[in-house]
Amino acid sequence: MSQTVLFCIILIGISHTSLAQGDIFGIDTKARNPKSSSAIGNFTRNVLSSISFNVSAGMSYHTYQMDFLSNNVSSYPISYLSADGAGLPFEPEGATSFKGSDFAVPINAGVTIDLFGFATIGGGYGREFGRIGPADFQDYSFAFEGGAYTFDKLYGSFGLILYDARRRAKVLNWQYRNYSGNNTYMQAEKKLRLRQNYPWRFILEGEAGKILIRNSFDFHLTSDEPFYGIGLKIERELSEYAKVYLKPNFERRTFGYDRPDLPELQVMNQHLFTLNAGFSIRMPGNKRCKVAGCGVKMRHIHDGVEYRGSSIWNMQNRKVGQW
Repeated sequence: MSQTVLFCIILIGISHTSLAQGDIFGIDTKARNPKSSSAIGNFTRNVLSSISFNVSAGMSYHTYQMDFLSNNVSSYPISYLSADGAGLPFEPEGATSFKGSDFAVPINAGVTIDLFGFATIGGGYGREFGRIGPADFQDYSFAFEGGAYTFDKLYGSFGLILYDARRRAKVLNWQYRNYSGNNTYMQAEKKLRLRQNYPWRFILEGEAGKILIRNSFDFHLTSDEPFYGIGLKIERELSEYAKVYLKPNFERRTFGYDRPDLPELQVMNQHLFTLNAGFSIRMPGNKRCKVAGCGVKMRHIHDGVEYRGSSIWNMQNRKVGQW
């Protein structure tokens, strides 16, 4: 009988301790807490908290190449570059490649959804303002009708998260795996490093989509093929909800140069090397606490629902040096 009573007391003590650990002075210590009093509201807020809105702008260096092959060379705007040989006809032997390079300015706006901290999917809309000069081959030049263009693009994206705070914690645990639990110095060092805020995230991101020609450098240009791109997105947290990022990116596009009076279609490839700088803001899953008299600045619980105590521009569970 005495053993049964003792066992019940122990169970009550454990239960009381676990309940107390859920809310210490109104500050949340649980890993996952309801964000709403209803199941539907909680699900909706969890979904919203995975959505981010991004805007970016940058600078692109682009190269372009036209693989030219035709029996009607005189019908194309090809001229000789040297003044000594003005009017010298272009007589290629087989396929030739006219090449050039210039600069462009891209602007993008998009939406990204985080998939459980392992990957991202998204999409967006972009506009690009660029310049393009004549394409050259040896002493010959292929002159386009204009020197500037405006392209729009619709795209989807998929990203693989390579490294972030979660993966850093796994790496640290692996690095300290050979130290004994009795080695208090190394265990304290590990805990200290694990508690440090790590604001960086590295994402390998691919894009694919459609180019829409708004203002072309030549009205013979057509865009029927999708474009593809890949880049490394380097993010830094300003808070749990706001980030800035840099994204070096490579993109490949294919255009057609179609003369309706000629049977052939010339193919033009454009390669872009871009550096984008952007800003990202994530939808807050937790409502801001508006309980009268509550001055808690960290995440905390009222009536079983988790609230945030600070603006989205501030860290919620701030550590030493972050206040």
